[in-house]
Amino acid sequence: MIPVAILGGSGYTAVELIKIFLRHPQVEIRLITSTKEGTPAIEELHPSLLGRLRLNCEPFSADRFVELGIQCAFGCLPHGVSIACVQPLIERGIRVIDLSADYRLRDPQQYQQWYEHAHADTANLKHAVYGLPEIYGEKIATARLIANPGCYPQTAILGLAPLLARGYIHPKEIIVNSLSGVSGAGRTPKLNTLFPECNESISAYNIGKHRHTPEIEQVLTDIAGQPVEVIFSPHLAPMDRGIFSTIYATPLKADWNESALLELYSQYYANAPFVRVRKNLPSTKDVAHTNFLDLTIRIVKGKIIVLVVEDNLIRGASGVAVQNFNRLFGLPETMGLL
Repeated sequence: MIPVAILGGSGYTAVELIKIFLRHPQVEIRLITSTKEGTPAIEELHPSLLGRLRLNCEPFSADRFVELGIQCAFGCLPHGVSIACVQPLIERGIRVIDLSADYRLRDPQQYQQWYEHAHADTANLKHAVYGLPEIYGEKIATARLIANPGCYPQTAILGLAPLLARGYIHPKEIIVNSLSGVSGAGRTPKLNTLFPECNESISAYNIGKHRHTPEIEQVLTDIAGQPVEVIFSPHLAPMDRGIFSTIYATPLKADWNESALLELYSQYYANAPFVRVRKNLPSTKDVAHTNFLDLTIRIVKGKIIVLVVEDNLIRGASGVAVQNFNRLFGLPETMGLL
C-alpha cells in the first residue's frame, strides 16, 4: 500500500479523490489537511463519506508528512496557496501532484501576467511536469512534481492534438467554446454560482482573458512544434458537473473527410484508455462520474469541428490526478478508475 496525503480536504476535488482512493487497491490515505478550525472529521466536511473513512483533518506540517511515511501528496488548494505547502514537501523528498494552477505555466513572467502576482517557487517550477498522460506520459513517470492540468484545457488539448501533431490545421485560427458545470467554480460560495443566479441560465465569463488560455496554448505549441493561438470562450451552464467544448479549426487542405479524421483520432489515441473516439455526438451524461473523455469530429462548410466532453471533477481534476499517480508509481494506468 502506498501512503498518500491530501492537502485541503474541504473542496470538491478532495472528496472525489477520496472516493477514488477508497476503491484503489494500492493506496492508503493517511493524512488530510485543512485550515478548518477544530480538526474536523472528514465525514463532517463531506457527509457522503460517513462510515467510509474515519480520519480527522489536521493543520499542515511538512514534518508530519515525513512522520507518517507519506510518499505522495495531492494538492487540492487554490493557486497561490498551494506553493507554500508544495515547496517544503519537495524538499523532504515527497512526490507532489498539484491540482492548482501554480506549476502549469513554465514561464514565471507569464504566470505573473495571468495570475497577477509573482511566482514564489521558480526553482521547483523548472522541474514540474505538466500532468496530461496522453501527451507527457513518459516524463510523468519520473517526475517529482506534477502540475495537474486544468479541466477546460484537457478538452481543448486532446480535442486538437491529432490535428496539430500532423499539421492538418492552421495553428492560429482556432476557436474553443466551452460550457462547464457549476462545480467547476469550486465549493466556496460566490454570487454568480448561487442557485437563483445560475439556475435556468447560461452565462459567459472572462472572455479573452481566462487563465486557461496560456495553458492551452503552451501545450498545443509543444504538440505542433510551432506557436499556436486560440480564442477561448468559457460559459457557466446550469448543471452540477461536466464540460462540453466545441472547437472550430481551419484545415490546411480541403480534401479531408470525417471518416479519415475519425481514423486519425482513433490511431492517435489507440493506447489512451480514457480517450474514447466515437462516431455519434457526445453528451456530458455519457462521461459523468467517470475519467473518460469522449470526442467526435465533423466537417461543416470547410471547417473542422471537434466536440469533446468530460466530467470536470473526475477527468478534469481528481481522476486524471490518479491517472498520473498510477504512472508515477508504475501501476496500471486504469487502476482505481474503472
